[in-house]
Amino acid sequence: MKRALTPGTFDPITSGHLDIITRAAALMDEVVVAVASSEKKKPLFDLEKRVELARQATSHLPNVRVVPFDGLLVDFARQIDAAVVVKGLRAITDFEYEFQMTALNYQLDRELETLFIMSPPQHMYLSSSIVREIASMHGDVSRFVPPCVDEALKAVFDAR
Repeated sequence: MKRALTPGTFDPITSGHLDIITRAAALMDEVVVAVASSEKKKPLFDLEKRVELARQATSHLPNVRVVPFDGLLVDFARQIDAAVVVKGLRAITDFEYEFQMTALNYQLDRELETLFIMSPPQHMYLSSSIVREIASMHGDVSRFVPPCVDEALKAVFDAR
């Protein structure tokens, strides 16, 4: 069985993330969406909420499961027996960062492959940080995120 690992902070999960996860699910037997704790990034949503939102957003994909993780990606990949890490690329700046991470991961585990999936044009500008910023100003983000995320963002920012 070919198992892929799609890691990220997912704060929150966006339509762009879902596109990459859905396309990876079509290629692999199983996709594990690994939600990183990422405490240094000071996420808007706690880890439990980010996992819950990702599970709701991917519930229509039978070969996708969502789990929390902390620590080195290569260690987690070994733990779940993942053969490949799947990452989405939006722009040149993504490539530079992901290229560096891939090179470092290769030094830590030469058997772990990385597969890059290019974002389609409608998602190339989309990021969790942009979604959070628009939502913080009470802008409509419903076309950028799954409905469960739209509701969660409204709950956070309407309370402020």
